[in-house]
Amino acid sequence: MKKKIYSLLKGTFLVSDDSFKNWRIIIFISILAIIMIASSHSADKKVYEIARLKNEVNEMRSQFIDGRSKLMRLKMESEVMKKMSEKGIAPSVIPPKKIRVKSQK
Repeated sequence: MKKKIYSLLKGTFLVSDDSFKNWRIIIFISILAIIMIASSHSADKKVYEIARLKNEVNEMRSQFIDGRSKLMRLKMESEVMKKMSEKGIAPSVIPPKKIRVKSQK
């Protein structure tokens, strides 16, 4: 048992006569590890991109709601009257009259 552990630590399994199959396994496992690391990095990038896009969507949604509320306030009759009175235009005191056109038959 002691000899096996000592030979493992010494690395004789890599330089012995049948070491080719050991090297193949080591290279295969190394390639799998590299692929796994690259895949996890790619997944992390996608997670960060999704989080960034969600924040951007929330910000744009709040801007939209803010703009919509400002527009609703500006469309109110009292706001329109206030803006027009600044320019010297006031609502008419004379009520409007209907114009009727009779057909010429």
